[in-house]
Amino acid sequence: MTILCVRFQLPPAREAALPALLGLLEEFTPVVEALPPDGALADLRGAERYFGRSAVELASVIRVRALALHGVDCVIGAGPGPLTARMALRVARPGVTRAVPEGEVREFLAGQPVTALPGVGAATARILCEYGLDTLGRVAAAPLSTLQRLVGAKGGRELHEKANGVDRGRVVPNSVSRSLAAERPFERDELDPDRHRRALLSAAGELGVRLRAVGKVCRTLTLTVRYADLPRSRPGSIGGTPTSTTRSRTLKEPTAHSAALTGAAYGLYEALGLQRARVRAVALRAEALGPAEQASYQLTFDPVDEKVRRIEEVADRVRAKFGPGAVKPGTLAA
Repeated sequence: MTILCVRFQLPPAREAALPALLGLLEEFTPVVEALPPDGALADLRGAERYFGRSAVELASVIRVRALALHGVDCVIGAGPGPLTARMALRVARPGVTRAVPEGEVREFLAGQPVTALPGVGAATARILCEYGLDTLGRVAAAPLSTLQRLVGAKGGRELHEKANGVDRGRVVPNSVSRSLAAERPFERDELDPDRHRRALLSAAGELGVRLRAVGKVCRTLTLTVRYADLPRSRPGSIGGTPTSTTRSRTLKEPTAHSAALTGAAYGLYEALGLQRARVRAVALRAEALGPAEQASYQLTFDPVDEKVRRIEEVADRVRAKFGPGAVKPGTLAA
């Protein structure tokens, strides 16, 4: 077991603490891959030899340091590869590292639902379940040709390998600074879609302001909706983490325009088709950032669009002088 998958139990308003927590992991290994908004993968092969400790023992040290230095507990899964570590994290509990030894990977995977496998979306899971392949054990036992006929040649082969414990993934060091995030928690679990949209409008506006302030544009927007399917933690206690849905969309062109980000956020939200969902928080993340001066744009002759962008520039100058709340959409002022 050389790979750890760590999910820090960050309160809704503390996502900005993730870089410091990644720095804690980097004290043990330079091979750390950020998994925003609250997780990371860490390859401890070198650390095991250097410290003379197993990955599970090092995980205990990481947990203690995260609590002592940052006041944040974490849930940790460990396995021989990134895929197994991610799967182990799904069934891990705070305070206990869920470790899957290399010789037990297939047995561990066999009882997991096919929806638990990273990369298997709702459409693929529905097709597999229609043919009785609802667990990874059944998928592993199915002929390769059958899987390829159901989900395609490449997808079928990858699915067959993963269900049989073949993990070709690796931990790719990256930087969380290549993305910006804005989260909007609700005081009470929220059912009203209009309030969901207002939260998205606010978050998209914040991202636009922050992107323009640093001269960046984003190519991808990610929406995370956290549901209220578990009780809220009492102050001072560690409660369950609610489930969430995450969807990403590559934008037509890189942008820092608040209206474009808002439109993309609304599109992601509508695509979820939420019906009477009790939502605890929504978060937007601008990813694949790049310099604004190097971005290419589709030419437009729409005077309205040009006017909106100029108003946006003026609003940014007003916010810089009088504070972030000096200018806001009328919908949010109500």
